[in-house]
Order: sequence, then C-alpha cells, then structure tokens
Amino acid sequence: MPKKINIAVDGHSSCGKGTLARNIAKSLGYVFIDSGAMYRAVTLYMLTKNLKPDDLKSNPTILNDINIEFRFNPSLQFFETFLNGKLVEEEIRGMEVASWVSQVSAIKEVRDFLVAQQRKIGLEKGVVMDGRDIGTVVFPDAELKIFMTARPAVRAKRRFDELREKGKDVNYEEVLMNIMERDRIDSTRAESPFLKADDAITLDNTDMTREQQAEVALQWARGVIAAG
Repeated sequence: MPKKINIAVDGHSSCGKGTLARNIAKSLGYVFIDSGAMYRAVTLYMLTKNLKPDDLKSNPTILNDINIEFRFNPSLQFFETFLNGKLVEEEIRGMEVASWVSQVSAIKEVRDFLVAQQRKIGLEKGVVMDGRDIGTVVFPDAELKIFMTARPAVRAKRRFDELREKGKDVNYEEVLMNIMERDRIDSTRAESPFLKADDAITLDNTDMTREQQAEVALQWARGVIAAG
C-alpha cells in the first residue's frame, strides 16, 4: 500500500478550492475537510444567537457550545457540514454568512479553536483540506501544498452563477465587492494572515475547467505519493 499524505489546498475565495479538494479526495480515497465550512458554521452560530465578534472576544467560552461535524452523504458523494447536530450545508453558503465570515475568521480565539480540531483530523494522514492557511498554519508539514488563484472578476462570476442556481437573489456587483473585501480582510488580519506557503505550487484556474484542474492536481499528488 502506498503511504498516505496530507494535501493542503489554499487560495482566494470562490476559486473552487472545495470542488478541487473534494475531487482529489474522492480520486485518492482520502477524507475531504472543508475548513472554510468550519468558520462559516461558527459565523452562522453567532448570527443565529445575535452575537457580534466583540461578544466572542470578551467571552471565548461561547465556543464550547459549538460542535461541528462532517458526515459523508453517500448519495451526494461528499461530506456535509453539521452544526450542533443540524445539517447547515445550505445555510452557511448564503451571502449573510459570507459578509461576516472574514471578520469572524480574524478572531484569534476562533482560529485557535478550529485549528486545534483541524490538526487533530490530520494526524492519521490521508486528508485533503482546503482553506486560507492550511499550508502555512494547519498543516505546515503537508506533503503537497496547492495555492489556487484566479482573477477577481472570474471568481465573482462563478460565485454569482452558483448563488443564482440556488435561487438566491443577488447581483454581480455585490458579489464582486464581497470577494474583494474578503481578500482584503484575510490578507491583512493579525492572526494567520492569508499567505501562500513558500513551498506551495500555484494553480491559476482563471482559464481552466474543473476537469483540467483536477487532472493537474492529481498528477502532482500521485507524483508526491510515488516519490514517497
């Protein structure tokens, strides 16, 4: 049996990190973990409880009331996000959560809480995790690190189309502004700013299909596994 590795997929918002990471995991028989969904789940919890970032900073014990799980859905062939036992996969993808998640992600207590959980998941190897700081903070020793990027206008169009397909009433300019603001907050925050790991391979998917991206990434992964 070939040895298992951990794969970190980082990159800008709406680059298709989750789709790529999910495809890699499925092809290799690995576990896929959407770290962004974890931050979105915390954000959703705060919104439903009418909590603001300052509330959590002053009382971090609130995090002890949050339980996030990923359960595999065999009919959909991917792991769905559950918050305190409730399926929240759709709710965490809405614009309200998107508007707050970068601010919540910048809170040190939230990052410490979730990074500890993420590292524990990766101890057994065979994990593909996507996010903003997987290769730099969560899995600095990951055997393969992929950094995804694309032009902001392309990312906004993809996100806009995704939301419209789900019946969400959004406009393109709102989505573009949200993406650019998230980029700004993520790259300038004090805690684990959004950076490319020195040993990460850049995958610019501006002009690539999902199939092309997956093919390239799987070549990289299989090369690392074979070399190990």
